[in-house]
Amino acid sequence: MAQKRMIVDSNSYFRLAQNIHPLLCQPFGQEELTLYIHAELNEEFRRSPRLQNKFHWVAEGKYVENRSRSISLNSEQKTTIQAAYEYMWEHVKDSFLRPRGKGPSPVDTRIVATAQILNILIVTDDRDMIELAKEFEVQHITSLGLMKLMLDSEKIDDEKVDLVVEQWIYDNDTPHREWKGEFKKLFGRIAPDG
Repeated sequence: MAQKRMIVDSNSYFRLAQNIHPLLCQPFGQEELTLYIHAELNEEFRRSPRLQNKFHWVAEGKYVENRSRSISLNSEQKTTIQAAYEYMWEHVKDSFLRPRGKGPSPVDTRIVATAQILNILIVTDDRDMIELAKEFEVQHITSLGLMKLMLDSEKIDDEKVDLVVEQWIYDNDTPHREWKGEFKKLFGRIAPDG
């Protein structure tokens, strides 16, 4: 059976990879779900002292090694993704940046374009990115949704789910305001409180 690829954006990667390792390139479940990053995640991390300080563990060898493979693209896919990105970026400027002053970043927009062209799922907690994905009919799930898939396929257990959530609370890096409700809906129990 062929792998079913998924692309993990930076916010979900930073929330999950420290406690679920190796996170990437390891098929799981009957569908052989396999997580990849976009190649620009490593560059985004290198350019941001804030990310380097907050997520210092990302620079450790085992995590660098796990991120060494990103989604591979042929030249035709790259060209098509670039065209989709340019169209989406104009939409982001018109529908997000001009009226709201904020929205998906260029990297986030490129990830949505990549997922659209490859017809793969995005893992993200970024509300603007989720909105963009919905507008362009790109499938997406949250970090909690991904952990539920992993739990159902026995890649992780309830103890690991709780460990990840407790880390979010400790780091003051929970996904969104309603995350506890999402947790209860997905896992059928109250979220740990750190």
